[in-house]
Amino acid sequence: MDFGNLPQDATDDFRPFVVDTPQTDIDALKTLLRLSKVGPKTYENSLPDGRLGLQLEWLQQAVKQWSGNFDWLCDWLEAGFTLQRQNSWSLLDRRKSEEHINSFPNYISSIRDDDGRNYDIHFTALFSKNQDAVPILLLHGWPGSFLEFLPILEKLRHEYNPETLPYHLIVPSLPGYGFSSAPPPDQDMRLEDAARLLDKMMVLLGFGNQGYVVQGGDVGSKVARVIAAEHDNCKAIHINFCIMPEPAEDQIDKRIPVSQAEEEGLHRTEWFKRTGSAYALEHATRPSTIGFALGSSPISLLAWIAEKFLEWTDEDPPIDLILESVTLYWLTDSASTSLWPYRQLFTPGVIGAHENPGWRIPDHKPFGFSWFPMELAPIPQAWAATTGKLSFYRQHDKGGHFAAVEKPDELWNDISEFVDQAWNKSTT
Repeated sequence: MDFGNLPQDATDDFRPFVVDTPQTDIDALKTLLRLSKVGPKTYENSLPDGRLGLQLEWLQQAVKQWSGNFDWLCDWLEAGFTLQRQNSWSLLDRRKSEEHINSFPNYISSIRDDDGRNYDIHFTALFSKNQDAVPILLLHGWPGSFLEFLPILEKLRHEYNPETLPYHLIVPSLPGYGFSSAPPPDQDMRLEDAARLLDKMMVLLGFGNQGYVVQGGDVGSKVARVIAAEHDNCKAIHINFCIMPEPAEDQIDKRIPVSQAEEEGLHRTEWFKRTGSAYALEHATRPSTIGFALGSSPISLLAWIAEKFLEWTDEDPPIDLILESVTLYWLTDSASTSLWPYRQLFTPGVIGAHENPGWRIPDHKPFGFSWFPMELAPIPQAWAATTGKLSFYRQHDKGGHFAAVEKPDELWNDISEFVDQAWNKSTT
């Protein structure tokens, strides 16, 4: 079935894209892994609970797997899809990596920004032939990528055909991530810039008149918020991440109770602030230095990213699932080019995206929020409701920061229900 036909109103600013990694790049990665040492055993990396960082034993096993059985060109972990899921990771299938990515429609969009600069934005998509299909823009964060949403795309292409699919699903790589252009070396990239480029892309796809819905997690939730706040083409927004400080008491709607689960979520939020957020401060204040460290050593990159996948999920993901993400960052040389959002979000004294009054969701735009207990900062519904007129809220009893790949069924059910409720309301 062909989900790759661009909408009829799309311009000619798009070209098909095929992932085709040179074997020499794979060989160079394997050589670096073989010649690099992991480091000595220490008290800190020997603790079984990992509270002082990644465990040596785990890293040694991952490096062995990465340099041995794991092959980007041959094996791919595809999150299996079922509607009745007991264990998020138990249904994973090994698949040929590039073959799996390339089994979805992939495009490069050429975007000319307002200052005349040109950017290439990569995206994978499922396009519907249904003239009433709702466009949905799905945005990842760090250390994620477009790969996070492939389980949802896999699910939908098995449930629908191009004639019956009720949505257009567009999953870009943010600027500086994956196969998209890096920010220019002579200009700072900001959330507003990424939001503007992605809105331009959606207009070029032909969605300028009917509009579109945006969804995001992590950094993607913040770009999504800026899109919804600043661009009229965006008609509704759903997020699954809304990190922010406690609002002023007079801003909180006391009619919205704080559940026991949300109280526990606030304890996790406090934990993240105290012991889990040092990486973000490093990204924000010394991105050049950490960029050199991550961009020159695959083992350093693996340790830096793997720690997050293990701490930020409800269940530990398989090693190969982490390796696929790290391999994408390494092969696209995006370890350093992906750090730009943190300067605007975590530098001491700045106002974050979600609590920024300038980016409050306009009241006429439907606003949805999905809550997962092992998120980094699972804030209460009442807090999220201060950042827009919340029209959809759902609390889940399992799932963490990478909801799109941890709980694809649950997240997609939320998104689709929100869109079905919000679309007619937002476009009338």
